[in-house]
Amino acid sequence: QLQLLESGGGLVQPGGSLKLSCAASRRTMEDYTIGWFRQAPGKEREGVSSINNVGGTIKYADSVKGRFTISRDNAKRTVYLQMNSLKPEDTGVYYCAASLFGASLAQNGYDFWGPGTQVTVPS
Repeated sequence: QLQLLESGGGLVQPGGSLKLSCAASRRTMEDYTIGWFRQAPGKEREGVSSINNVGGTIKYADSVKGRFTISRDNAKRTVYLQMNSLKPEDTGVYYCAASLFGASLAQNGYDFWGPGTQVTVPS
């Protein structure tokens, strides 16, 4: 069982930045692809970014390309999501999840999920 915990969410003005962290409970995090997903009020959860276990394959949703950067530090059992130039449409609960498959923005295949962290960008 792999437990994940997100942190770093908050309220930020448009154009601002936040850095989210996803910390894992076990050293086996290095075996997993980690994905970031978000769910806005009244909308379905969507994939934001994903990084494979060694950081060699990275994917981004078109809506965040050029603004968000995913990275990982396996020694610290942590994956990061640097979010710059934030927009009101980036508002939502951000989740990280772990998969034994390759990097993907699709939710199937992710077996372990964190409880989420709220990001709010007011309009």
